[in-house]
Amino acid sequence: MRGFNEYSYSFVYFSGHSYICDMKTDFLYIEISNQYAKLIRNEVLKPGDRLPSVRMLCKERRIGMNTAKRVFLELEGQSLIESRPQSGYFVSRLPSQRLPLPEVSRPQQAASRNEPEELIHKVYANMGKNDLTLFSMGVPSDELLPLAKLNKEMMRATRELQDSGTGYEQLQGNEKLRRMIAARSLLWGGSLHEDDLVTTAGGMNALSFCMMALAKPGDIIAMESPCFSGILQLAASLGLKVLELPTHPTTGIDMEAFKKAIPHINLCLLVPNFNTPLGSCMPDEHKKEVVELLSKHQIPLIEDDIYGDLYFGAQRPKCCKSFDKEGIVLWCSSISKTLAPGYRVGWVAPGKYKEQILKLKLVHAISSSSITQEAVASFLKSGRYENHLRKLRKILQSNYLNYIQTITEYFPPGTKTSRPQGGLALWVELDEKINTTALFDRAMKQKMSFGPGRMFTLQNQFENCMRLSLGLPWSEEIRQQLKLLGLLAASML
Repeated sequence: MRGFNEYSYSFVYFSGHSYICDMKTDFLYIEISNQYAKLIRNEVLKPGDRLPSVRMLCKERRIGMNTAKRVFLELEGQSLIESRPQSGYFVSRLPSQRLPLPEVSRPQQAASRNEPEELIHKVYANMGKNDLTLFSMGVPSDELLPLAKLNKEMMRATRELQDSGTGYEQLQGNEKLRRMIAARSLLWGGSLHEDDLVTTAGGMNALSFCMMALAKPGDIIAMESPCFSGILQLAASLGLKVLELPTHPTTGIDMEAFKKAIPHINLCLLVPNFNTPLGSCMPDEHKKEVVELLSKHQIPLIEDDIYGDLYFGAQRPKCCKSFDKEGIVLWCSSISKTLAPGYRVGWVAPGKYKEQILKLKLVHAISSSSITQEAVASFLKSGRYENHLRKLRKILQSNYLNYIQTITEYFPPGTKTSRPQGGLALWVELDEKINTTALFDRAMKQKMSFGPGRMFTLQNQFENCMRLSLGLPWSEEIRQQLKLLGLLAASML
């Protein structure tokens, strides 16, 4: 990214008015977005005002298309602007009051294994219960999924597959599904071939194969902090030592901390695009640098891209795999967070570790489910998946804005929230006096569940934090439950 050594000035045009902005920056898109954010927060730009188009911004600022898109993505991530189909970008109509952003996480430097097993079991024991408001489940609600269309694809798969789908699928997985996934890799800057992919029984199964193939007990694996509890538990179950890296709630891992960690790690696992629970998205330059550094030291990177299709901005973010020239990135994903959690359809593009993954799959699974893979492949091929994603992304972003507004109104003073740019999670940091494990017990008595912050680390941290799922269809009932949760939190001060 280019920077400026001296101040320069340019005009920004909105709704027939012009404003002079000064500029001095390390990263140009951040400086430009900060200028617009200041105009919005100072109410120089009013709610509903139209912003310039991407092309107009390129012309006015003499910047590239990618830089301009990052400006809008940054502003959307802060809920300052919103995108309207076929109309452009507009200043958000949210209240001008904004909740502060949590600080960069500061885990201890030593790798640790301090699992909150009892808490995790308590939270996930509620999975599937219909009498609870499950803010704890990081998947879209059934109401947001195209169930009828999926049922038709399942019936078609049963009719069209040899032996009605009762036979074993080839070891590498359904060929049509692998072909469709390879074609979709173009959306994030990839160039995969169907032979580069191995299907699995969901995303966690893909991650499990990767960890087993690449590491042995006692090895150190670097991850974000906070991190999804299932990944932490998986690593611990395999005898790995987890090194939790300081992580920014918007841009992901702290790059300086990452560089210092490299000499001490054997393996790295990152969720660069909209990780849970923070919803952060690593800038492309960070992704590229991560891959280059790991390639130099021949350290494999397991990339969990399960949330990559759930972007709130105008364009899907790139993956670390986009910058992989030596095959050290094992790109994993699934449709569990976007289409059908119970189908257990996932995959991995394991790069140069393909043979190790295939051997593990043969031993641990023999084959993947024929019918569900065929049904998903047909759904992708028909174009229905992309139509579904467009609707789902819009709903999730709208949910996020509604959550923020409700939290702003009813949660106690000192509350901070993440600014997810996509995905299914909102991270909420409360006053340090509030223990969210104790708050969870109180919330359960009111028929609601959430993810206490202690779940997302192997260290003694995040005791005053929580993860809320954005995957519930918004309603007055959800608003009232969030309001009640805020009042319960306030009562603990």
